Order: sequence, then structure tokens, then C-alpha cells
Amino acid sequence: MSKKVIVLLGAILSGFFGANLAMAQVCPVCVVAIGAGLGLSRWFGIDDIVSSIWIGAFMIAIISWTLSYMKKKGWSFTDDGVVITLAYILLTYIPLYYAGIVGHPLNKIWGLDKIIFGSMIGGTVLFFGSWLNLYLKKINKNKVFFNYQRVVVPVAALLLTSIILWRII
Repeated sequence: MSKKVIVLLGAILSGFFGANLAMAQVCPVCVVAIGAGLGLSRWFGIDDIVSSIWIGAFMIAIISWTLSYMKKKGWSFTDDGVVITLAYILLTYIPLYYAGIVGHPLNKIWGLDKIIFGSMIGGTVLFFGSWLNLYLKKINKNKVFFNYQRVVVPVAALLLTSIILWRII
């Protein structure tokens, strides 16, 4: 394996394992909003790097949701976070690879696959947006500044990132 591939895989896995830290911070409404953002971006024919921001965020949300559900039900096993994360990564990227979307030689930016690169950005932005929501609550004596802050802050961060990348690309 080339050094570039190892670094890329390491970055992807470390980003998605951050879902364990964000566990239970992603609400069901966020998951629906992220899914809608992904669907709309593909429907409008927006570049894959922008669409994949929503893929990465959706994966982080689903991983967090699954781990939270498992914890609530009392289900656990050795390295459950690692196994669930790897399962969702494989269930996402393998079909995209066989469909010719991931790994296509003309679908790259800076030598990296647009879908994988955008997914890493999206996962990171969702994690940051969830953290920002918690920080805002903390500085406001554990109260939200406005209704639906838990949804608005992460989704707004994803939307802003999408717009910035869309304008750059």
C-alpha cells in the first residue's frame, strides 16, 4: 500500500471514530435534515465533494444513533464502537465503489477521491457542530439560546461548509 492510501485510510477512520465522542448528541431531526440535504444536493446535480459532506455527516449521525440505541438497550460487545463504525463505512463505500462512484479516476480533488474527502469534511463538521451546540448550552447555564438549537447549529455548520466548498470548487 502506498503511503498516501495509508494516510487517507487513517484520516477516515480517525474521523469516523470521533462518532463515539459525539454519541447521543445527534438527534433524530438532525438525521432527517442531513438526509434531506444529501438528497437535495444530488438532485440538483451539485459536485460530489459537496454532496459527500452530507454523506459523511449522515454516517456520523447514524453511527452515533446506533451506538446510543445499543447503549439504551444494554447491548454491548468488545469494541462495539469500532465494529459499528467499520460496518457503516463498508456499507457506504463498497456499494459506491462498485457503482463506479468512489475510486473513479476522474472524480478526484488534490489526488484524493471527492466522495471520501468530502465525507471526512462532513463528519468533522457535524462533530464540530454538535460540540458547538454543547458549548453554547454550557455558556448559557445549560440552556439553549433558541428553540431547535440542537438541530440548527450542526445543520447550519454543514450548510455553510457546503456553500463555501461549492463556491471554491
